[in-house]
Amino acid sequence: MPTDAARAPMLILGSVVSVQFGQALGKGLIGEAGGPWSAVALRLSLAAAVLLVWRRPRLPAARGDRLLVLAFGTSIAGMNLVYPAMARLPLGVAVTLQLMGPLALALGSARRWREALWGVLAVAGVLLFAAPGRAGSLPLAGLAFALASAASMGTYLLLSRRVGARLPGGGPLALAVAWAAVLTVPCGLVEDGGARLGRPPVLAVALGVAVLSSVVPYSLELAALRRLPVRVAGVLQSLEPVVAGLAGLLLLDEWLTAAQWAAIGCIAAASAGAVATRRPEAAQP
Repeated sequence: MPTDAARAPMLILGSVVSVQFGQALGKGLIGEAGGPWSAVALRLSLAAAVLLVWRRPRLPAARGDRLLVLAFGTSIAGMNLVYPAMARLPLGVAVTLQLMGPLALALGSARRWREALWGVLAVAGVLLFAAPGRAGSLPLAGLAFALASAASMGTYLLLSRRVGARLPGGGPLALAVAWAAVLTVPCGLVEDGGARLGRPPVLAVALGVAVLSSVVPYSLELAALRRLPVRVAGVLQSLEPVVAGLAGLLLLDEWLTAAQWAAIGCIAAASAGAVATRRPEAAQP
């Protein structure tokens, strides 16, 4: 039987597969729900409901802790800008650009020129995606939403460290996801008027998306990071763009060009390299 330490990488890989296939289902949900904002509202509302019932959280007593949870939830809402990005871009492209947020954090702590070179590789990947004038160049609105989601993902990682250090248990995460739902539900109602949000088939798919892309990966990561160094987890999570590209191909019939696959490879390699070559003290939360 594998030890806890041996199982930890499998938990991270399970999280990566779960979240990206959940995102692929989420992209399919966009049309059924009436648009990307409606899909986000459904996903976060149902994820919040599951987490609130499961964790039964209490509001933090200190005002500063309550503000920290609100900021954490706001960053989660911002990460979901990947949905309007996915409405305009292939799944693998949107997720790869979203990875730029964690990559920027890793490069921001670089102290050696060799570490900074990973940034050059990442920029090369972005240019392969967004090179103007070539066939199949990507819409600027999609790129903007994906990069805004990347910035929110970087903020989420910083805030998650603070929340984990100051507030134990899974309750703060449940409260943060609930606040993210509060922020996004009005956008979904404005977009679709609520006409499709209550339909049972739509709710069933949305619940699957919420479980696969939020509840399961958060739980697996929480268990894994108790046994696995953060820098190792970061290397494993850099596989997300590749898994996203495969999920888009298998579930959405999205065929990426050779240049786009090369871009995914560049940014995934840059992310893995930036995390792997950081000094051990910088890699810890």
